[in-house]
Parts: sequence; C-alpha cells; structure tokens
Amino acid sequence: MSLIEIARKIIQEGTICDHCLGRQFAKLSTGLGNYERGKSIKTYLTMEGDRLLKDENDDSLLKELAPISPIARKLTDIEPENETCWVCLGLFDNLEQWAERAVSEMDAFEYDNFLVGTKMSGLLSENEEILWTESGTTYAEQLKSELNREIGKRINVMTGKEVEFENPDIVVMLDLTKEDVLLEVRSVYIYGRYRKLVRGIPQTRWPCRSCRGKGCQACEYTGKQYNESVDELISEQVINTLQCIDTKFHGSGREDIDALMLGDGRPFVIESVRPKYRHFDIKKLEKDINEYTNGKVEITDLQTVSRDVIESLKSSNADKVYKLKVTFKEPVSEEKLKSAINNLKGVDIEQRTPQRVSHRRGDLVRKRRVHDIELSELADNHAVITVNCEGGLYVKELISGDNRRTEPNLSDIIGTQADVTELDVIKVNL
Repeated sequence: MSLIEIARKIIQEGTICDHCLGRQFAKLSTGLGNYERGKSIKTYLTMEGDRLLKDENDDSLLKELAPISPIARKLTDIEPENETCWVCLGLFDNLEQWAERAVSEMDAFEYDNFLVGTKMSGLLSENEEILWTESGTTYAEQLKSELNREIGKRINVMTGKEVEFENPDIVVMLDLTKEDVLLEVRSVYIYGRYRKLVRGIPQTRWPCRSCRGKGCQACEYTGKQYNESVDELISEQVINTLQCIDTKFHGSGREDIDALMLGDGRPFVIESVRPKYRHFDIKKLEKDINEYTNGKVEITDLQTVSRDVIESLKSSNADKVYKLKVTFKEPVSEEKLKSAINNLKGVDIEQRTPQRVSHRRGDLVRKRRVHDIELSELADNHAVITVNCEGGLYVKELISGDNRRTEPNLSDIIGTQADVTELDVIKVNL
C-alpha cells in the first residue's frame, strides 16, 4: 500500500492534527518530528489535489487521487478552526500547559534529572487502535511515546534538567483519564553500620501484638509493642534532613531484642521515601543521628548508595560472631564443658524453626555450620562462650537444644540444661 493510500485512509476518518498524522509514519525518515511529518503530508496532499483539479488529462492520476481531492481542498486550511483532532482529542494543542503543570509539581523537590510517562485513557487507546486498523499503517509510533518526548523536551527547556531513562530522580506521570499530573520520586538510599549499645530495643518498628498498630489500651494507644527501635532512632534525623514522608529500614539480618550489636556494627540501608532533598551533608547527618540516639545506637560509615545494595544485603548470608553468657541448671566442670564445646566445632547443626519464632517463621529444618566455638570464661554458675558460625544459625537454641529441635546442642552433650542469658553480636562478616 502506498503512502498516499495510507494517508488518504487516515484523513477520511476525520479531522486529524499534524502530530497524529505524522505519528503514523514515525518510522520513516529520521531527523523529522511527527509534527513536521504531518504538516508535510498535508501540504503534499493539498498541492497534489490542486494539481489534479487543474490536470484533466492524467487519467491514472485522476483514478488514484480522485478520492482525496475534496479532502485536499479541505486541507488548504491546515488546521480548521473549531475542529478538534479525533485521535488525540486536542491533547497536542496543550503541550505547554501540561509541561507547566509538571514543572509546578516538580518545584517542591530537589532533582537532577527526570523522565515523563503517560497513563493512557481508554478512549485515546481505542482511537489509536481504530486508526491503525482502518489505515493499515505499519510505520506508526504510539501516542504516549510522542507525548512523553514532547512534554520532556518542554520540561528540559523550562528547568534545564536532563531526561534520564535508566534511573530518574523523578518520573512525571501524566494521567490522561483524570487529567492529572502525578510524581514518582525516587528514594534516596543511605548505607551504614549500626552498633546497638543497650538491650530491649528491636531492630525495626514492631506493631502492638494486641491491636496490630491501630492503638489500644495495652500499648497506651501508641500502636507499638516497643517504644523505640534502631530503625526509628536513625530515621528521625533522616526524615528531618531529607524532608521525606517516611523511611524503610533494610538490615543484613537482625539481632534479638535482648542482644547487643557490638564490634564494627551491622550493615544496613535506610531508604528515604519521597524525599524533597537529595543533596545533603552526610557527615552532619551521621553526627546528628549519633547525638539524637543518646548512646543507645551508634552509626558509622554513612554513604549514599544505589538500590542494588539492598538486594546484596538481603541475599547475603553473612557469618556472625557471638559472645554468649550461658547458665547451667547443674554445675559443669571446665574439662567437661571444653570437651562438649570441641564436639561442636566445624559441625553442621540441624535446626527446626525455634518455638520462640515459630509464630512468624515457616516451620522448616535448616542446616547451619559452627565454624568455631571457644570457652572464654567459666565462673560458679555461668560461662562465657564465643561462637563463630554461619549466618542464620539460632545460637540460643544451639545452647539450649529447644526440646531437641536443634541437634546437636550443648545441653544434650553436657547432660544438663544450659541457657543463654545474655547475647552480644561481636561481628557481622559482610
């Protein structure tokens, strides 16, 4: 099918703007915008139709162009007044207004680059499908692709900011159904390490068990099981500095509420959700957080990172080193305890999900290795034991046995019940 035949079919469908006409031939001839393509096609058809009317001797041309001669006369006025393009419904007449609305919304945020996206309305999608079906064109570009590009070019001129396709700071979403402009603001990701220096604080926010965060008498209407968490102690200053609406905490594993996190700390990423600011003094933020936590939590090594770091944190099964204070139901000799400990070195431990976490973890049997285990101190009724093990090992149950859900375990080997009364994480090897 010739381009003239395709153009004739398109124009016969109704009034069409230069953008929408040119877009049906967008895959032909580089270096032209769709507006220029459409205008050129209309100009050509107008001139050819006019020539046809003056040349009655060219029978072959008469047969080919006769159906478009009245259309060609109509096209002499390229865009007739009071007639709206039936394909885009006049959308391309309002590009500047859409761009201005987008820039107005974006002004509330700090950003270096952006991208424009479009959520099509059902009617516009249907119009486009009808046009493709009726015209038979195979050279067309989607309406939303041209709209994204044209609005993007105008935002670029207004703001001086560049379009970024891979990882934009802001995505401007044009919702054509609601005639609204929405912004998707990329999170800022801050990596660091934290040391937890007091017991009784969970790593992340913990909704009240009774009301599940709604607020009740049991939680004094706070909605929280614990008043503080490592997450909240860190996030307060992140929210203040970046003016984000919230944060999300991503840690490389977690320690128990009653455990300390010592050594060089546990790696984490705190995600700043919908931040107003992206550029900030990270050293000052680190100092502000450490002052705010009042000695409960200490953070180091803050740096901005990409989202990919979260995946590496979550997927890594980092080895851990623990210091355990262990008490015994009956006295145990040093010789017997050292012998029992040696029996656990380099051993693969099979653990069924501990009873204390079975309400929130799947009932599975996991196999984890004890790389090394040493007796550091033995007193009248307790011992201090250091365990270097594979990530994911429940070290409390390694000692207690958890009613033989963990095998082998220290309690069974020494022949009396042993329990961990204090636990400190000394190192996270990541």
